[in-house]
Amino acid sequence: MTRPLLLDLFCGAGGAAVGYHRAGFDVVGVDIKRQPHYPFEFVQADALEWVDENDVWITLAVSAVHASPPCQAYSKSVSVQNRKKHPDLIEPIRERMQDYGWQYIIENVPRAPLENPIQLCGSAFGLPIQRHRLFESNIALMSPGCIHGAYERKYPPAWNRTTRLRVLSISGGWTGQDDLEQHRAAMGVDWEVTPKELSEAIPPAYTQFIGEQLLEHLARVA
Repeated sequence: MTRPLLLDLFCGAGGAAVGYHRAGFDVVGVDIKRQPHYPFEFVQADALEWVDENDVWITLAVSAVHASPPCQAYSKSVSVQNRKKHPDLIEPIRERMQDYGWQYIIENVPRAPLENPIQLCGSAFGLPIQRHRLFESNIALMSPGCIHGAYERKYPPAWNRTTRLRVLSISGGWTGQDDLEQHRAAMGVDWEVTPKELSEAIPPAYTQFIGEQLLEHLARVA
């Protein structure tokens, strides 16, 4: 049976892609940076330019598009002054996907300007992390909410920058090597990644959950 194809824009090392693949999609990733650990077909290119150059192919061949634009413009861990140095790519990628009429998901951090997003949390998937992420879509999505009280907060939220526990955080800037396997397990990542790649990834459980809902939607409209 042919699996539907999902396009993964701003793909990074594949956290979102693996979740969608586990849900039942084939995946192609696009990122401006080389991603040697991306586990599926990969294209190195500027995501917005590549979309404009390949819009006909995407419309004909791709069932849905996921985009994870860089979060530095909105992240609580980045100073207000430095946020202004980073581009806001959410609006231009949303405009393209709406103009082309694609089924889409946009993922980003809390505080990002997403429209009517759901929020997902590691606690809802049995992971020992919070790592809140928002997901906007033009299909109806459900969220299981958070159950922070059900586990020990060994891994603080990504915005923690004040205590020594930060070295145990699945967060931007973590560069320690000693506990990489432990941190991969906490994120549900079972393929090779570097500490920096892990710090920028989302748990695959999030997009597996999203992908299962997306497949149900695609089956209804087929």
